[in-house]
Amino acid sequence: MAGSSTAEPQFYLDLSSPEAWLSAERILALLPVPCEWVPVHMPFAGGFRCAEDEEIFRMEIEQRAPQPVRWPADFPFDSELAQLAATYAKAGGKTVAFCLAAFRQAYAGGRSLAEEENVMIAAAACEIHPRALLKALETRSIAQRLGEATELARERGVVSTPAFFDGERAVHGDEALDDLAYDIRREG
Repeated sequence: MAGSSTAEPQFYLDLSSPEAWLSAERILALLPVPCEWVPVHMPFAGGFRCAEDEEIFRMEIEQRAPQPVRWPADFPFDSELAQLAATYAKAGGKTVAFCLAAFRQAYAGGRSLAEEENVMIAAAACEIHPRALLKALETRSIAQRLGEATELARERGVVSTPAFFDGERAVHGDEALDDLAYDIRREG
């Protein structure tokens, strides 16, 4: 990401993306500067041509994962509920804690984040009160914030997650995190 600006980098994520989980597990240790975590609704769709492609994808994720992977039965799952909860967590300054807990529920615990109970477990892990979260999930303001964040990400060139925005351009994939960290260190 040559020519990076001095703006705080942003990490765009959707909790349905196992590759975004890999980035989330590495980003805090890898980046030498603060990075804003931005939940967006860009669900991982899979789009595998055949069963063999999906098997290869899963094996690659499992090889790079920081712990054993347990895949949710309904992978890829609908992430809208989880993304709304992540947006609520962001409003309370708990984006990182919630997203890590949710990713671990999904990919280390094998629990679908399309299910309210599993999202509530992730929320409880970072001290988000379940009743407050359930109430917030019903409000238009949370959905509107998520929609606005998703739209801004698209305007910046984000087409999938994980994606990283350095103030000038978006790059995609877990490997882009390594490039971003290198550029920040080199420029710093």
